[in-house]
Amino acid sequence: MTIDTGETHLSPVLCLHSLFLDPRAFDGLVAAGAGRFRFIAPEFLGQAGRLDEVDATVTMDQCTDDVLALIDRLGLTSLSMVGQSMGGDVAVRIAARRPDLVGRLVLMGSSARAETDENVDLFGAFVDRFEREGFTPELVDFVKSILFAATVLNDPARSDIHETWTKRIGELSPRIAHAARGVVQRESALDLLPLITARTLVISGTQDQARPPAWSDEMFEAIPNAELWRIKTTGHSPCLEAPDTVIPRVLDFLA
Repeated sequence: MTIDTGETHLSPVLCLHSLFLDPRAFDGLVAAGAGRFRFIAPEFLGQAGRLDEVDATVTMDQCTDDVLALIDRLGLTSLSMVGQSMGGDVAVRIAARRPDLVGRLVLMGSSARAETDENVDLFGAFVDRFEREGFTPELVDFVKSILFAATVLNDPARSDIHETWTKRIGELSPRIAHAARGVVQRESALDLLPLITARTLVISGTQDQARPPAWSDEMFEAIPNAELWRIKTTGHSPCLEAPDTVIPRVLDFLA
C-alpha cells in the first residue's frame, strides 16, 4: 500500500502514518498537493502489508532504520517530512540523525516523549486484548476515541470519519500488536530535538488525549527553528479531522 506519486522532477515529501492508520490517511494531502510535490508514504514495519516481516516488538529505531533505507534506495538527498503520531516519532529521529536530509518538517499529533507509566499499563493492556480478541466493535470505538476528538466523533456532519475508519480499523490484523508495543514502549527522543535543523511546524489539537498539548510545547521549545499551531477543533489526527483548514496550511508551509 506504499504511495509514491513518482514525479522525480518535483520536491519529495515523505509522509509517515500513525499507528492504526496507513498511507491512505494522507490521501487528502496527496490530492491537494498534486503537481506541486512528489508524495511518498510508506508502510511501517509490522503494519498493513508488512505484518509478516516481524515476529517481535518493532522499535522506533527499527522503523527509523527501515525508512532511511527506503530513502537511500530511492536516491533522495533532500526532502520534507510530514509525520502523524507514530510517524512523528520516526520523523524526529530521522531529522536528528540526518539534518542535511530534511529541509521542512511537519509534526501532527506527535511528541518526543516516552509514554507515562500509567499509559504504558493502560495501552499495554489494550494491546494484549486486541491481540487476543481482534478488533471487535468495542475496541474499534476505543481506537477511534484515541485518534479523533470527541467533538469530531459527535458531529453528525462527520459521518465520513465513522464510515471510513470504523471499516479500516475493524479490518486490522491482531498481529499489528508487535508494532503497537513498539509505540507504547518507545524511548524518549527529547534529547534529539536540539539536533533538528529543519524548519518545523508543530500542529497540536487541544482535544488530543494521546499526545497532550504540553507534549507539543516541548517540541516547539526544543527544536531551534519551530513554530506551533494549536487547533481547538481537533484531537490526535488534525489532517483527517480538519482537512479544509490543515491541508492548505501544510502545503503552504512545505512550499
